[in-house]
Amino acid sequence: MLISLIDALESAVRAAPGAPALATRDTVWTYRELASAVDAAQRALCARSARRGSRVALLLSNCPQYVAIYYGAMAAGRVAVPLDTHEKRRTLTQQIRQCGASLLCGDPAHPEWAAVSADAAEYGVDIMQIPRHAGPDSVASFIELLRVSRRAEPPSQLDANEPAAIFFTSGSTGRAKGVVLSHRNLLSNAQAIAGYLGLTASDRGLCLLPTHFAYGNSVLNSHLVCGARVAIEDSLAAPQSVLQRIQEEAITGLAGVSSTFSVLRARTQPKKFKLSTLRYITQAGGAMPRVLIAWLQQELPAAQLFLMYGQTEATARITYLPPERLSEKPGSVGIPIDGVELQILRGGIQADPMEVGEIRVRGPNVMLGYWQDAPASAQALREGWLHTGDLGHRDADGFLYIDGRLSDLIETGAYRVAPAEIEAVIASLAGVREVAVTAVADEMLGHTIKAVVVADATLDAKRIQAHCRAQLASYKVPRIIELAPSLPRTASGKVRRVKLD
Repeated sequence: MLISLIDALESAVRAAPGAPALATRDTVWTYRELASAVDAAQRALCARSARRGSRVALLLSNCPQYVAIYYGAMAAGRVAVPLDTHEKRRTLTQQIRQCGASLLCGDPAHPEWAAVSADAAEYGVDIMQIPRHAGPDSVASFIELLRVSRRAEPPSQLDANEPAAIFFTSGSTGRAKGVVLSHRNLLSNAQAIAGYLGLTASDRGLCLLPTHFAYGNSVLNSHLVCGARVAIEDSLAAPQSVLQRIQEEAITGLAGVSSTFSVLRARTQPKKFKLSTLRYITQAGGAMPRVLIAWLQQELPAAQLFLMYGQTEATARITYLPPERLSEKPGSVGIPIDGVELQILRGGIQADPMEVGEIRVRGPNVMLGYWQDAPASAQALREGWLHTGDLGHRDADGFLYIDGRLSDLIETGAYRVAPAEIEAVIASLAGVREVAVTAVADEMLGHTIKAVVVADATLDAKRIQAHCRAQLASYKVPRIIELAPSLPRTASGKVRRVKLD
């Protein structure tokens, strides 16, 4: 019986040790090589980090070395804490202190490394530099780098319910919290995702999203648990080259957030490439504009599109919409993944179909809690359920629709308004590429509604407002329309609402 991702990796190695596991543009590690690198990392971390359960912070962007250290930390019975490589010194240093890391592993080429490692060392954190070597000798150089002089035995059998990793939330609504995930959380979610995507050892998934966030991490884990190949990318700065790589390496799966596909739509022409091997596309991290869904269906008609919903607090994934129901259930994020129960609560009781309420879930994917934040943990985890803070409703068939965040509700006059409803109306207007709605303080109403819109030059604020008046109650029409070149986002692609006003 598999207990952890480490067990799943060992199973994949036994099945096909010579099969490619990780591939960058200039480096390929087989499953045997990845296992050797993980073993070296495990032994080095056992020798250098204080004890079982101690935290190991990782400041490495997407690369094979990151995967080896991440899996090595878990194999050593330590708690891996991936850090956002896009963040600056202040936040990185604060999160290293917040999790109480005993060891910081990072890329010395990272622009913040010198300052962050110096700060961490002052707090008594051990420092380990992990250069990103590439090429056929990269595995050997990594193992040699981590070679320890004294014998360091791996820990006894891992406990499925002990902490394995801490992921900081994206901070889309404020200060990031450390979500503590167990080995059971990570393995069960990876297996469930692999199940509904139909992943096998013959798949080749493109990991374009940052692996230090729940979604990108799930892409990595769900492929490795079934012995598939993970093609690692670290940026969408050159979207044409990403499509070129999909063509050249016969990629079968692509994961992204809405902004990923917005960039591809604006800067690429997929039909100029041979992308017939791409059998599935996944999207999460917020609502997918219908214009992007239509574009993907037109440009990549052979690829199945999975729209999904999840939270870091639920490891990654909570629901998915089967591609064959996409046209039948517009706007839905689907049904719970295997092993997960979902309810809608309205006034403390289960809501009827089509009634909006708070989404709560339970299952093997639900976090252990927030790191050293008992009040927040108690608020989120009640009566055996994760209270997501998201608003939603289910239709008569049980399919879920997201209606916004409970904390995002705008109180304007005597009304409470969900931004998602207004965003959907504005997004339906031709020429709108992205939109986000927020509240602005108002002396008379308490708050008034503001929409920040990314749109073609053909649209102006008056036309957008007129469109809203035709489809929304008067109190829901934004009084302020701001046209912007882009929306403020977190590194995981979610809209940072606190930056909209």
